[in-house]
Amino acid sequence: MNVPSDPYGTSAAADAAGEGAGIPLRRLLLAVGDPLVDVLAAPAGLDVRVDNVVIVDPEDEAEAFAGDLVLLIGARGSAARHLVRAAARRGAAAVAVKVHSDEPAYPPPQGWAAASKARRGGDETALLRSEAGDAGVALLGVRPEVRWDQLQSLCRSVLDDARLTADADLGESTGDLYSLAQTISALTGGLVTIEDAASRVLAHSSGEEADELRRLSVLGRRGPEQYLALLREWGVFSRLRAGEEVVRIDEHPEFGIRRRLAAGIHAGTQPLGTIWVQEGSAPFAGDAEEALLGAARMAALHMVRHRTEATVGLRLRDDLLASLLEGGVEAAALADTIEVGRDRPALVAAFALASGTDARGDSAGAEETDRSGRELNRRRLVDLITVHTAAYRRTSLVTLVGGRIYVLMPDLSRAGPGGTDSAGEAARSSAESAVLALTRKTVEAARSTLGVTVQGAVGSPVESLAAVPGSRAEADRILDAMGRDLALDVATMSDVRTHVLISETLAYLRGTPALRDPRVSALAEHDTAQGSDLVASLLTYLEDFGDVRTAASRLHIHPNTLRYRVRRAESVSGIDLSDPTQRLFTHLQLLMERGT
Repeated sequence: MNVPSDPYGTSAAADAAGEGAGIPLRRLLLAVGDPLVDVLAAPAGLDVRVDNVVIVDPEDEAEAFAGDLVLLIGARGSAARHLVRAAARRGAAAVAVKVHSDEPAYPPPQGWAAASKARRGGDETALLRSEAGDAGVALLGVRPEVRWDQLQSLCRSVLDDARLTADADLGESTGDLYSLAQTISALTGGLVTIEDAASRVLAHSSGEEADELRRLSVLGRRGPEQYLALLREWGVFSRLRAGEEVVRIDEHPEFGIRRRLAAGIHAGTQPLGTIWVQEGSAPFAGDAEEALLGAARMAALHMVRHRTEATVGLRLRDDLLASLLEGGVEAAALADTIEVGRDRPALVAAFALASGTDARGDSAGAEETDRSGRELNRRRLVDLITVHTAAYRRTSLVTLVGGRIYVLMPDLSRAGPGGTDSAGEAARSSAESAVLALTRKTVEAARSTLGVTVQGAVGSPVESLAAVPGSRAEADRILDAMGRDLALDVATMSDVRTHVLISETLAYLRGTPALRDPRVSALAEHDTAQGSDLVASLLTYLEDFGDVRTAASRLHIHPNTLRYRVRRAESVSGIDLSDPTQRLFTHLQLLMERGT
């Protein structure tokens, strides 16, 4: 089926294949995504439909057709880019390539020395992403350890299952339970209620002649406590939890309870809920208990599926958010998954546990205790941050990446049409101030509620969702500086820009010995060998712009003593402090020596 595709390789293919052909790429990713593949590009979103999986070798002519997921085996460099273009031209829904773990698709947010190496390693992946974006085809990165035949088999299995259940849509488990309730009612002759393990009503059948227990349960969406207490007293719940048994509950007119049958819903040994069948004006059907037992097993499949899809759906959302923050996926993929505006301002706030904090918030103890304690605190911190940010903005998104917790604040206000530059700047400043206040509140809550020290950084607002990696990188730079030598709990770049730049410069000096002045190093070595204070004295002198009296007062020494130490420092090191360039670099390196 070689059908010309539209610029994104989707609509023409869908028209030719027929409405509803295949399954959305999103659904395939829910089943086979992490830890097998990552979304590297999704220019047309994740609702493009996939109806086949094909393997293409770079030595062969591309055999991709409309709606295919193309697995590019052994494709590297220009050959891979050529095949991505060819697959897109033929209407492929998505292309998958192997991505090495040491080839990040984005430059690191900080660290000059690391940046050039990462850019060299990530060039090929970045070019493939750009190629896919231009061609309008989704690009998936396959982990190096994944076997192609394993991935093809798994994808085909998902597609085959989808064809067998073509009428079943993702996320409609509750609707399935209502249909199941009606079926059980028809088979048993009673009125059916399906509840979860907390006695919340998930679904119920229609019908008259409800007794008081059913009426209150359906109206309140939960079993009424006074009746639940009676059922517990009669041992009904303990029998339902014990295993696959249909429990009979006799009629109790004094409590307004008619005769009932009940069956527990189980996944292995874990109770998931209960199916209740109330008798109406007619007796139960002769095989009601057998039908109820089968229905309980079917309900378990529905409920497990619902739980799994919810969990995997959240994981996919978190993966896409993390990829967006890292610059590894287009904004369209996230905006397509969650209702956020792609073209509205946004910003990123970042949080991290302060170094040296263990499970009790004290100085770190044993290594294993510290690691597990920090992980526990990090998970609790995610929950706390989520609660605070959701209260501030419903559309806020929270994810954990590399030990840091990031909050995306989308859909920020901007100046209206025709607004001035100053109005736009005011809107951005207002948004940044509001998020800064929220960050302070969150950090304080972490200290008072969890007993841990947390640092927070707020990146600058950016004009669209696609630009949020820049806001995230800025927040990371602030946190990095806090971790090194910036004694603050919360900050924005506008608050601490100079401090961050100095901190990054000193970090670069620490990591690049060739850039250090050996004369300053010799001065530090002299202090260590002789037990003198020339480094501290000279640094204080430079910080006070050569004001001997002020510097001597800070050091609690006589001005003449400081003058002697400065002359001695020049003599030992050979540095000429009358030269402004030597003075500037000496000041920088002394700051580094002090922090080492």
